[in-house]
Amino acid sequence: MRENRLRALLDAGEPSIGTRVHSSWPGMIEVLGHTKMFDYVEFLAEYAPFDLHDLDNLCRAAELHGLGTIIKVDQEPRTFLAQRAIGAGFQGVLFADCRSVDDARQFVAIARPETLEHGGTYGVASRRMAYMGYGGSAEYVAAVARVVVALMIEKRGAVDALEEILAVPGVDLIQFGAVDYSLSIGRVGEARGPEIAAVQQHVIERCNSLGVAVRAEIATPDEAEQYRELGVRHFTLGVDISVLYEWWLTNGRRLREIVGAA
Repeated sequence: MRENRLRALLDAGEPSIGTRVHSSWPGMIEVLGHTKMFDYVEFLAEYAPFDLHDLDNLCRAAELHGLGTIIKVDQEPRTFLAQRAIGAGFQGVLFADCRSVDDARQFVAIARPETLEHGGTYGVASRRMAYMGYGGSAEYVAAVARVVVALMIEKRGAVDALEEILAVPGVDLIQFGAVDYSLSIGRVGEARGPEIAAVQQHVIERCNSLGVAVRAEIATPDEAEQYRELGVRHFTLGVDISVLYEWWLTNGRRLREIVGAA
């Protein structure tokens, strides 16, 4: 089986840098690969339209360039989407909408082999990650066991149960979701306010103290410094549609000024 790039970095205690895409076009993944600046790419399946063929093709493109892959899945049908993505070759799953320790346990089980040792619910399947074989070998089990399980801590219930969630074996990576959290506590539009920032800092500090890796989403490299001071070592930089929107907006406005367009 192929090396799980993000898992290797987490196990080694090394920092990681990823980026996020909505596009299911494999060419976009190849462009990223040619930069040689990223450890992995995250496909935002929670937001983007796609089909099962796209999952296979995104992973093929990433593998050509040594990129790791993770997928962010909807809250439903999370089991189906996560397991089909793992079968396609995705090496990590970011589960949105965690609300309790029971959710966290379920998420880990989804991405773990259904063996007595691992206690997961991922069984044998003839999918791409098994090289189209039927799977079930020791190598197959080991590859599934190394899938990175990441959780969004973005609901009031998850913050309240944070200590229990972080103690669940198999939770590999945590990310705080400020916007969803602000909605869940009735503070709509205050995701960037001081109260939410204090909660985020609390989540980061508890992750650090309990030895669970934590990741931050940033739009520019300069934003990393504030998180580095809090001990964060894992980052995802930018997202395709935001990068395009900002470029088009800034340069389109400038060009209209130059040519005198209304």
